Amino acid sequence: MKILVSWLGQSDLNAATADDESVGLGPVGQAVTRRSFNLVVLLSNYPKAESANYVRWIEGQTQATVELNRVELSSPTHFGEIYQAVTNKLGALLGQYGDTARLTFHLSPGTPAMAAVWIIVAKTRYGAELIESSRQQGVRTANIPFDISAEFIPEVYRSADQDLTRLSAGLSEETAGFSDIVHRSPVMRRIIGKARKVAQRSVPILIEGESGTGKEMLARAIHRASPRRDEAFIAVNCGAISRELAESELFGHKKGAFTGASSDRRGYFEAANGGTLFLDEIGELSLELQVKLLRVLQERQVVRVGSTKAIPVNVRIITATNRTLTDEVAAGRFRDDLFFRIAVALIKLPPLRTRKGDLMLLVDHLLERINNENSTDPGWQEKRLSPSARNQLQRHTWPGNIRELANTLTRAAVWSNGPTISGQDITEALLELPAAAVADEGILNRPIEDGVDLPGLLQGVASHYLRRALDATAGNKSKAADLVGLPSYQTLTNWLKKYGEE
Repeated sequence: MKILVSWLGQSDLNAATADDESVGLGPVGQAVTRRSFNLVVLLSNYPKAESANYVRWIEGQTQATVELNRVELSSPTHFGEIYQAVTNKLGALLGQYGDTARLTFHLSPGTPAMAAVWIIVAKTRYGAELIESSRQQGVRTANIPFDISAEFIPEVYRSADQDLTRLSAGLSEETAGFSDIVHRSPVMRRIIGKARKVAQRSVPILIEGESGTGKEMLARAIHRASPRRDEAFIAVNCGAISRELAESELFGHKKGAFTGASSDRRGYFEAANGGTLFLDEIGELSLELQVKLLRVLQERQVVRVGSTKAIPVNVRIITATNRTLTDEVAAGRFRDDLFFRIAVALIKLPPLRTRKGDLMLLVDHLLERINNENSTDPGWQEKRLSPSARNQLQRHTWPGNIRELANTLTRAAVWSNGPTISGQDITEALLELPAAAVADEGILNRPIEDGVDLPGLLQGVASHYLRRALDATAGNKSKAADLVGLPSYQTLTNWLKKYGEE
């Protein structure tokens, strides 16, 4: 299904009304007469009568079906409104035609802002062909040599101010150690800015964040950017240490200290001496061990189990937890004195669902890594994502964050037939969590400071329940309408069209 999607420009309207052939066919007219399309979708912010007149004219120039979509814009250069209109329509087209859709976007008609949005969505979300036309050179494919995140449009207006702020603070664009953290979102920019500053100090750092948000990656980046970069980085999962052996694992033991202690052993603190000790899931430590850990941090020395000799240690402590430690302190499960000792610098990593602008950037990065890691496997074909697959990824809320995203892409890449990962492949690769496992904050408590994509949230919720209702009723629209509280199957049909689920 070859689909041309384009804004209408003044040159197009002139072509439809001119008596003089010297005016030409206009950009859209050139495209449909020189290339073959099954469907031509026109977005227009011009008056209804002018737009309808143009459709009647262009239908005489092509055998393709022509569809007009009137769009109300406060300004033809308003990036946000243009982007919303474009993505709403493209979502509906992909919902209707799925993987059979072969999209082409026309850059020439309309304003420069409209052309910019076509480039953004083509390069980041929809994998469409971009074309441009002129009377002198005809119709040709436009080769755009760079990628921009479609979700990052609002930041266009703030980028200059951010660059000035960065330069005035004396920070390089990519401080050593942080270049591996893939991000563009404003919330992650602030996090990385804080981490860069604290990396140069030896103060303890506490990193809070949901599972899968990259706490250990951030801790390693801080270590690599610190004066201790040439010394050891030791990572310990406190939740994986048995209570009986935890003291020995952390502080070491002397030969004969307990059954099985056949020789002297250094603990993690000694192993990390001069470097960084990363204690992940520190909230899992018992209260008894918290007391001993506090003493080590205060006195900067350890005593091995079975010994009375104090061993000095010079260790930078970074801790992490998927809990909110202030809540644990209030509940009596974590010592307040230890909390204040380890949280001199507190960094809260945001969940992926609130990292506006990062999702597709991470998807492309992870898929490239999957292709590289599997390139030598017998029969491996390099994988790419279809437009519907990207749409499915955009709709998911990712309660498991980056870890869930990476695992989903890996499963989809392994199970897909051929080089293209389809929307169906992504659907089958997603693992649905029980409703109780998904926190309400996924929808209701998102940070508002950087803006919230309310239409996108509503579309995600509506699409989810519409699909489930149709699945549960084997496609019976009347029964599905009852399940989701809609008055009739006609209303359900309208909702399906509105949210691209027809």
